[in-house]
Amino acid sequence: MKRIAIIAAAVLMAACSHSNNGRVLTKSGLDPQAFVAEYNGQPTALYTLANESGMEVCITNFGGRIVSIMVPDAKGKYRDVVLGFDNIQDYFPENNKTDFGAAIGRYANRINQGKIKIDGVEYQLPQNNNGHCLHGGPDGWQYKVYETVEADSSHVIFKLVSPDGDANFPGEVTATVTYTLTAENKLAIDYAARTDKTTVINMTNHSYFNLSGDPANHKITEDFLWINSSSYTPADNTLMTTGEIADLSTNPALDFRMAKLIGQDIDQKDNEQIVNGGGYDHNWVLDKSGRMGSTAATLFCPESGIQMNVWTSEPGIQVYSGNFLDGTVTGKNGVVYQKRAAICLESQKYPDTPNKPDWPSATLKPGQIYKSVTVYGFSVVKD
Repeated sequence: MKRIAIIAAAVLMAACSHSNNGRVLTKSGLDPQAFVAEYNGQPTALYTLANESGMEVCITNFGGRIVSIMVPDAKGKYRDVVLGFDNIQDYFPENNKTDFGAAIGRYANRINQGKIKIDGVEYQLPQNNNGHCLHGGPDGWQYKVYETVEADSSHVIFKLVSPDGDANFPGEVTATVTYTLTAENKLAIDYAARTDKTTVINMTNHSYFNLSGDPANHKITEDFLWINSSSYTPADNTLMTTGEIADLSTNPALDFRMAKLIGQDIDQKDNEQIVNGGGYDHNWVLDKSGRMGSTAATLFCPESGIQMNVWTSEPGIQVYSGNFLDGTVTGKNGVVYQKRAAICLESQKYPDTPNKPDWPSATLKPGQIYKSVTVYGFSVVKD
């Protein structure tokens, strides 16, 4: 751990360029010292990745969270395209209960009534969202301190050991999350996990993207979205999947096979799925799922010219249009995050997969290795 701390400090100093009252700041304006603390007796820190083209990603080991992503716009100006906080204290759940940028586990998304059955044994999980278990419960991995295994200017590896019975999930799970920044302005996230007892696992990243870099003044309804999907999993009014896989031709408001403005259909009052989600908060079943060479989704901001492509090994992607942001949270640079200030593109197994045996399995057994990969790639589209 001492060696890792020395490496991390060197990485931070090498990647930071600006100063303020003697403090060395990152390109995104973060003060790494504002992330040095302890949570439940474990140390937290900020890690900065940077490539030769100037892209920068800042990540904290608290919840394995992406704090900032600086990418150039069509005019070469760098913009921070994710929501978050500028100090570690604001990430702590006693101050703000958010998922900004987090590595979610043990099970991302919802499990119906918090109940799962494994090897004939029923487990009751926490019920923290309309009676369901959401993102591993109220004390999920997004609120844990990950151990830093490796860190340099191009990648960081975090590890978390989740004990048997953590949130009542069976099995001791050892999970790793690796963030790698490439020379091509791609941020790759590799998840891996092992267990000593049969369990379920479904990891994702919960970054809130606003490609304008100006969430105070630009809503994501002004941006374009394309999804490589011809079907989705409908949800009831508690946002629980019904078990159906529906053709998107039956609900054009959710059909993004042709790129369209996110705001075009997001407020349809006579669309049951839109009403249930308060906008978009649904799982799209990806066509050609599991093929990393096939783009899963594309987000484009005309104001900045920034485009983000998503590739994933997962079968689904949850699109959440920031419907529950309500102006009660103040983030970086004092910006108040209002409704639809950002959008999440969460690659994952389908919601409630453990209770729907016909869907791609989320079961992990002893001797197996859970692996999942998602890549966010950034580029610009010029006039």
